[in-house]
Amino acid sequence: MESGLPKSLVVKDRDISWYEHARNYIGMKWDHSPASTRRTLAEAMATVTPVFVKDTKGMPDARAVRAALYGWAFNKKRWSQEIPADVAKVLDWFDRKSLATSALSDLIRVRAALNAISLRLDGKTASAGMISRKRAIFYNSLEYAVEAELLTDNPLTRIKWKAPEQVVEEVDPACVPNPGQAAKLLAAVRDQSPRGRRLAAFFGCIYYAAARPAEVIGLRRRDCDLPRRGWGLLRLRDTRPRSGSAWTDSGEAHDKRGLKHRPRKAVRHVPIPPELVALLRWHLTAYGTATDGRVFQRYAVGWSRTRAMARSGQRLAPGP
Repeated sequence: MESGLPKSLVVKDRDISWYEHARNYIGMKWDHSPASTRRTLAEAMATVTPVFVKDTKGMPDARAVRAALYGWAFNKKRWSQEIPADVAKVLDWFDRKSLATSALSDLIRVRAALNAISLRLDGKTASAGMISRKRAIFYNSLEYAVEAELLTDNPLTRIKWKAPEQVVEEVDPACVPNPGQAAKLLAAVRDQSPRGRRLAAFFGCIYYAAARPAEVIGLRRRDCDLPRRGWGLLRLRDTRPRSGSAWTDSGEAHDKRGLKHRPRKAVRHVPIPPELVALLRWHLTAYGTATDGRVFQRYAVGWSRTRAMARSGQRLAPGP
């Protein structure tokens, strides 16, 4: 309406490379995405971007391409950092060789990208979940291109493509440990080493409370009711998924989030049997809590406290 030009000419006038568009898409999604999602966004863009190039002459090897795109080009946290010379060389190649975003109106090229997201780095078929996530991100990036008037429509809607068939693996009930077997497994973990003694209660929470590992990492002492006898209660309210310091705003390896698939302030109340109560009581006696009150802390911190207690002559209560 403003220029009086046909829409196809407007798109051509505003056209940018796919590489630039992919970075714009990452920048748009970054601030409102948890660290784990940022990693998946970067992985999806790093998978499809090598497909959308004019030619492969001079393309670096696959490992160098993966490291540069995944670790730098699509990690907004590193955009302000100095780029290593070898990485800069790879990114400069993509900046020069990347196709225009309008070229994605060619359905054959888009189909090639779909085939790329169905494979792992070793060439084997990826899991159904990973294919689904990458395709959803790719679809969303094309929708963003339509919003930016780089494409007239989303080409994925015009492609009939089916992901490779997956072998469905169901959990065999016979493989799930019964309470007696679980107790033996936890005892075996505890007997492995000092590190194993610290992990017995951690794995106990996963078994007895059916908690996700990220939920157990976020568990605080104040959210544990641990009576001397009988059943106790855990109030799960936080998760600490490990995403890596390169993807979190805090710079810590674990990203602090609410419970998965629940409102941010939701709390899940989990009754726990006396066996887990005993494990947690012993763990807290032996190792205390982290500075922020979490039950499980880094191995080096808790082990230093245990050694200090041993040097001072204090005795720990016997294990369960």
